[in-house]
Amino acid sequence: MLSFLFTLLVACVQEQPPLPAGRHAFTVIAHRGDHAKAPENTLAAYQQAIDHDLDYIEADLRTTRDGRLVIMHDNTVDRTTNGKGKVRELTFEAIRQLKTDGGHQVPAFKEVLQLCKGRVHIYLDFKDADVKAAFEEIKAAGMEQQVLVYVNKGAQYAAWRSIAPAVPLMVSLPEDVRDAAVLNAFLDRHPVSALDGGYKQYTREMVEAAVKRGVAVWPDMLHPEEGPALWKEAIALGLRGLQTDRPADFAAYLRENGIR
Repeated sequence: MLSFLFTLLVACVQEQPPLPAGRHAFTVIAHRGDHAKAPENTLAAYQQAIDHDLDYIEADLRTTRDGRLVIMHDNTVDRTTNGKGKVRELTFEAIRQLKTDGGHQVPAFKEVLQLCKGRVHIYLDFKDADVKAAFEEIKAAGMEQQVLVYVNKGAQYAAWRSIAPAVPLMVSLPEDVRDAAVLNAFLDRHPVSALDGGYKQYTREMVEAAVKRGVAVWPDMLHPEEGPALWKEAIALGLRGLQTDRPADFAAYLRENGIR
């Protein structure tokens, strides 16, 4: 009896939350929004993803000096705006005064949630933020069923599991995981709902092993020569999801080839 209860407990602990409900056979994730069409991580880039019927927008979450949640990939505003400084050292109001190329504002997390609700899922790259504060905004927007969180650190994983256990989590595949057996051992230690990483890290056997466990494999196709040849190579691995810098073109390619 004790052995049975222990086995049941382990199974419950490792059971992962389901991913947001998909609408297509192949999941297309727009890296920082569709930034082939508009500046990265802006509402305009996210709207482009919605207009092209994509599945997820990827957004990078950070915190301002006064505790507000905003979207910014880098830890500074230098590269993508007309300002200078670290996000953590600038107030929300100061960041909102800045402009990206094309005159766009840096989005507040609340604005992204409002724009995406019922239209496109959010792949939240959890760069630098408080889990409780982020989840409160997700709940307030009624977006609990539309968010997948990519965690960068063990502490983030533990915090999300404690504060919001029903939110699905994703991690990158470590470089030393190179076959199905090691992949299974990794997932035994680090249960997640989805895996990221570079698509070249995966073999077909590894993809099949993950899928057998109910874990989605949605790696990155972020390559300067991204196009049909590389898309075909990735799809041949058995993948049914990719993060891409050319999401609208990729979605069109999938439709043309009867994959989406």
